[in-house]
This record gives sequence, structure tokens and C-alpha cells, in this order.
Amino acid sequence: MQKIVHTSKKRLGRGHGSGRGKTAGRGTKGQNARGSMPLHFEGGQLSIVRKLPFLRGKGRNKSRYKKPVIVAVKRLEVIPEKTTVSIDILVKTGLIPEGTTAVKILAGGGALSRAYTVSVPCSSGAKTIIEKAGGSVVS
Repeated sequence: MQKIVHTSKKRLGRGHGSGRGKTAGRGTKGQNARGSMPLHFEGGQLSIVRKLPFLRGKGRNKSRYKKPVIVAVKRLEVIPEKTTVSIDILVKTGLIPEGTTAVKILAGGGALSRAYTVSVPCSSGAKTIIEKAGGSVVS
């Protein structure tokens, strides 16, 4: 005996022969029988959205998402060979500002002559350049 995994959606309002005609399964009269209500509707009382204060200040329209600091592959030449490239190393060498949490290494049309073990997110183009130079990407 097979278990039913998916039940098809009820086709509402398709005439009396369907068994779901006339009121289309909404009952009769009342607020819910008529149109759709917004999800945040609370029966007429002041909604939570309107109770909360506006977000004031200079950065209110900015995204809350932190974009990663981008480092080109060719700029890694400053770091000594056979080093594990991490955020700490990039801060020590001055390639990224202190306090940075998100970093990404991009190809940027550069080339490498030294081998590195990279433990920072990088693009597929940067990965091929690093591996071509004899390094590896760990992530």
C-alpha cells in the first residue's frame, strides 16, 4: 500500500457540479467571505506595525547586509610564499581594514607567482589562478 504524499489543490468556485460552487468554501457572509485581508490585520485594533516607532536617523534606508571587502588576486603578492591566507593575515599586511568580517578574493585579471593556501571565500576565477600557481583553496 502506497502512502499519499501530495494532495492536489481544491479547485474552488468552479460551478455547482464541483461541490465547491457558489460560496467557494468560504461559508456565507462576513469579513472572511468577501475579499482578502492583509496578514498584519488585527481585527480593527491598532496593528503592531503602527505601534512601533519609525526607524530614525541617517542610515535608515541602507541595507542591513554587509557586503564583503573585495581583494584582487594580484594584491596577494605582498604576503610571503606558502602562507595560509586568512582575514588576520590580510589585516596584518594592510590589504583590508581592521575589524573586517567579510572578505572575498576575486580574479581581477591578475596572476600569481607564489603558492598560497587560501582559507577565505574566493571566486571560481581566483581559485583557478591560485591553483595554477601551485596553491590551494580551503573553504
